Amino acid sequence: MTLNESDRTLQSTPEVSRSRDTTPEINHPEILLAFYGDDFTGSTDSMEALTLNGLDTVLFLQPPDEALLRRFPTLRCYGIAGVSRSMDPHEMERELTPVFEKMKPISSRIVHYKTCSTFDSSPQTGSIGLAIDLGRKVFGCTSAVPLLVGAPVLGRYTLFGNHFARVKGVTFRLDRHPTMANHPVTPMHEADLRRHLSEQTDAQIGLMDVFDLDGSLNEVEHRYEDRVQAGNSVVLFDVLDEQRLAVAGGVIWNQSEQGQRFVAGSSGVEYALTAWWKENGVIEHGHPKLESPGPVDQIAVFSGSCSPVTQSQIQWAADNGFQALRVPVGWIAGESQREQVHQAVLEQAKAILDCGQSVILYTALGPDDRSILQVQQALSSQGQLASKTGEIIGKALGHLARALVQSTGLRRIVMAGGDTSSYASRQLGIYGLRMHSPIAPGSPLCVAYSENPRLDGLQIALKGGQVGKEDYFTRVLCGTSSGL
Repeated sequence: MTLNESDRTLQSTPEVSRSRDTTPEINHPEILLAFYGDDFTGSTDSMEALTLNGLDTVLFLQPPDEALLRRFPTLRCYGIAGVSRSMDPHEMERELTPVFEKMKPISSRIVHYKTCSTFDSSPQTGSIGLAIDLGRKVFGCTSAVPLLVGAPVLGRYTLFGNHFARVKGVTFRLDRHPTMANHPVTPMHEADLRRHLSEQTDAQIGLMDVFDLDGSLNEVEHRYEDRVQAGNSVVLFDVLDEQRLAVAGGVIWNQSEQGQRFVAGSSGVEYALTAWWKENGVIEHGHPKLESPGPVDQIAVFSGSCSPVTQSQIQWAADNGFQALRVPVGWIAGESQREQVHQAVLEQAKAILDCGQSVILYTALGPDDRSILQVQQALSSQGQLASKTGEIIGKALGHLARALVQSTGLRRIVMAGGDTSSYASRQLGIYGLRMHSPIAPGSPLCVAYSENPRLDGLQIALKGGQVGKEDYFTRVLCGTSSGL
């Protein structure tokens, strides 16, 4: 079956409703952690880690003020879904400095700059080193910044400073990972995170290796202090297993007793802290009871991902009841008849939905799709950098998503692709997200907050390019959970 052939769709039961507390004045509990995610899919990953451990967490699209936080009286953590992963250094500084300055006075023990678990970055695009430098400056860091990237639940491990990622049951060193080694914007040519990061910052980077994390917490903390006293401004933690992950969380948490602590890394930071918090009574053991979302009649998927994982998911869905529709790259790259092409794609998508099918609007099928080079060439001819691809594609898909939701009444959608989904989500007219239920680790189903009643309560799954099994889109349609 080809990607543009029709097939029967899966049927559903009515959507799950949800309500919002808008209590005007209330003192919420202590904010344990605040984070800025360098892309949207990664931000929902951190929100999921916190929510699944019983911590009420809301993800905002802009830094919240106290008045907005008071709408959520049980809030324990909050995040800001950002886009810095796709930015050049000048853009990052303009983005991050004011965000960090707004986060600083809203008291939280830990402020986390959340990176992708595959450390997507380079000196030119999404520089994690620059983000750390800016964080150290704004938060007045007088000690080393902890850096933790591994997350075993996501199949991410750091061993003697080298980073590994699992895909389809096989664990690869990062510079040999089938996606990251060939990433179109930030290809990973070095698995040693210290060497990779040293190209982005002049800060001295130390390591707490797997053996340093053995023994009592007191012993581990003494080793950590040795790294700090040696002049390291950043200290990377190895991550091999859940036990050592929790110990790393203990070191980071105890550091925050001396004052607000700035930390960098993946959602492994959240998994490390929640493990330590549970072991030491900061939060309760157990998991919250999350309501199953149940199936819906149809969903729409908007994919700007060129990952081979997303490619297999699109192909699987097209063979199992979805209709896939390629979005022409000419329109995205600046075709003169922009509005006409936008309207034509929108009408095609609506026609597919009218026939009772779910629809996937995609720009590329895998890393070898011809459209990737076409977009980059088109941008180059206009004097724009290839790193702007995610922003341009994301904004185009976001406009399509908003128009389709408002014109059809869809109540559940998927955004696929880290960079593209970040920019796409910003076009939707929503101001926040809360996790509804898990679908695949790192890409939960969320509920949106909006002042627009047509968009308020919209269910959104934000999927990173490398996340989920082949049947991920069907699982979102049916409202069932999945593993990696």
